[in-house]
Amino acid sequence: MGAATQGVLEELRRLFGARALLSRAQKEVYRYDAILVGPEPLAVVLPESREEVQALVRLARRHGLPLVARGAGSGLSGGSVPGEGAVVVAFTRMARLEVDPVGRTAWAEPGVTTARISEAARPFGLFYPPDPASYRTSTLGGNLGENAGGPLCFKYGVTGDYVLELEWVDAWGEVHRLDRKAYDLPGLLIGSEGTLGLITGARLRLLPLPRHRATLMAVFPEVGALAQAVSRAIARGAVPARLEFLDPHCVDAVEDYLGMGLPRGHALLLAETDGEEAEAVEEELSLLEEAALAHGARVVRARDEGEAEALWRARRAVSPALGRLRPKRVNEDIAVPRSRLPQVVREIRALGEAFGLLVVQFGHIGDGNLHPNILFDPRCEPEERVWELAHEIARVALRHGGVLSGEHGIGLMKRKFMAEALAPEGLEAFRTVKRALDPEGILNPDKVLP
Repeated sequence: MGAATQGVLEELRRLFGARALLSRAQKEVYRYDAILVGPEPLAVVLPESREEVQALVRLARRHGLPLVARGAGSGLSGGSVPGEGAVVVAFTRMARLEVDPVGRTAWAEPGVTTARISEAARPFGLFYPPDPASYRTSTLGGNLGENAGGPLCFKYGVTGDYVLELEWVDAWGEVHRLDRKAYDLPGLLIGSEGTLGLITGARLRLLPLPRHRATLMAVFPEVGALAQAVSRAIARGAVPARLEFLDPHCVDAVEDYLGMGLPRGHALLLAETDGEEAEAVEEELSLLEEAALAHGARVVRARDEGEAEALWRARRAVSPALGRLRPKRVNEDIAVPRSRLPQVVREIRALGEAFGLLVVQFGHIGDGNLHPNILFDPRCEPEERVWELAHEIARVALRHGGVLSGEHGIGLMKRKFMAEALAPEGLEAFRTVKRALDPEGILNPDKVLP
């Protein structure tokens, strides 16, 4: 270790004490997100205030150190995975949360878990709609960095739709706290994966809890028919709160995992409608039921909250269930126009068969956000082949007018694909923004842009 590096580490110790993690054992877990692994970071720092974030940024700027923001490490594109010589900024200790029931808002720091926001709002009859599958562990900072969605996003929108005000530290170590009434600078940072600033807090909009809910499960012979039914129901005016699907591989895996009596070999559609008037909720659910029946489905309605919760257990269990099928997986995340859903899901299924790899599909089908997962065993299936298939799946989305990511971000995983997704002038516009807000390139370098 050189004298300059040793000097940086000593400075980190002076500033942060035991919250500057410097030993190999302490830093090991911070190399990973839920999919990828990077090199050992130079250090990991756990700030407790925006002033400490400022001090860290100024230190990094003086020494030319890359800074990589990290929440709970549940990301799925490598956005929080460190590069060589990086300092990881782990925000889990910045977890202050205040609910304003009169204004129907909450102020939250980046280390607050997503679920905690709704739990704090519930006693006031309010809730926070963004609900990624990892909502019990994922943190607001990561959700903001990726502009995460979740099952409720079709009706209620994604994380960025609930941000009224944002606080962040820029690449010079200055703090900004701005609303979105004029130039929407907060909107520029939301979804930028920590490449333009380090978010230290946000004012969030809360909504009243709906008075009525209704849930159904529709069982289809295959995913293409399911996608056609979804397109038909939405075209007729249905805007359900949640609209999720599992392909037959997912259904079989969840049934093996939970043993809850799911119909093996079939595709499942899970739908929930909600609202203030019971009649409107019932009418919307009927639209979904009629569309499902018209495309060969068998429909089961939940009779009460207990049965509804049992059905949603199946969707939440997908990730751990798939982990039992193969040692590794690549979790793709594409979004396509709803009108192209039947073709897209069938093309992806055919690609998996052509590559000889197990591909399962699930996701937020209401807004065309699909999560094709490539499951593989690196001992007998070459990883290069897996990434080749991931690229082909991304091309399917682009060919049908879709995008590379619905909510998981670009990070490291899809960085190479960006040259195909955007025209050269679009990429150059992004680079211009990056140079303006981070001229030294210290904020999460080598992510997003190819």
